[in-house]
Amino acid sequence: MRLYRYLWEEKPCLGILDGEEVIPADTIFELAGYSAPEAVRHADLKAIAGAPDAVVVRLQETLKEAKQRGVDRHLPRVPLTELRPLAPIPRPGKFICVGLNYRDHCEEQNLEPPKSPVLFAKFANAIANPGDEIRKPQVTNKLDFEGELGVVIGRGGKHIPQAEALDHVFGYTIVNDVSARDVQKQDGQWLRAKSMDGFAPIGPCITTTDEIPDPQTLALRTTVNGVVMQDSHTSRMIFSVAMLMEFISR
Repeated sequence: MRLYRYLWEEKPCLGILDGEEVIPADTIFELAGYSAPEAVRHADLKAIAGAPDAVVVRLQETLKEAKQRGVDRHLPRVPLTELRPLAPIPRPGKFICVGLNYRDHCEEQNLEPPKSPVLFAKFANAIANPGDEIRKPQVTNKLDFEGELGVVIGRGGKHIPQAEALDHVFGYTIVNDVSARDVQKQDGQWLRAKSMDGFAPIGPCITTTDEIPDPQTLALRTTVNGVVMQDSHTSRMIFSVAMLMEFISR
């Protein structure tokens, strides 16, 4: 399932993708005669990720039933072309990032692959909606981009074994890891260079794990003005998502 958080009549809404259209999630519950949960009414994907059975499973079952009964045609729909998507989770509890985790990225910079994961963080002020303008801060003249896989953790935990790690994932999204490269080089560490306002556009949606059972099978491509600038694959990660979750949860 692909979950969209979007702006409609100046209000954040939650919807699910159906073909080339998004169905407002609250109307699916209403069609079945239920009151939409508070997290749906407030488009709170952070809360939904922590308790997916209460919302996502019910949404899937209710929509499936509506289609079987042929009443789903009564549901309102928003074409993707008219959607104003918002960052799926604008205020995460933690925004943990991993540097130098692709072999081709290390190769293009003539760097030895790290022996253990290189962690850094971004602050919530860096989060931007997909399609938002990224404004260049005055302190930098070397803005850079990196298309990244974003892993949305649902159920938390500590000391999570690698074999069980993906059971804690709610879904996946796309992140542009914007960097001020000259500031990064000047500081010697990465926090300031990667946490300026708007330096993390996210979205446009979260794809739940039922559609992506294995995150190491995904193509990642970044284009700038229609030109492909990055073309890689998550199978080229040095440390897999499950390995990273085991490492970070320690």
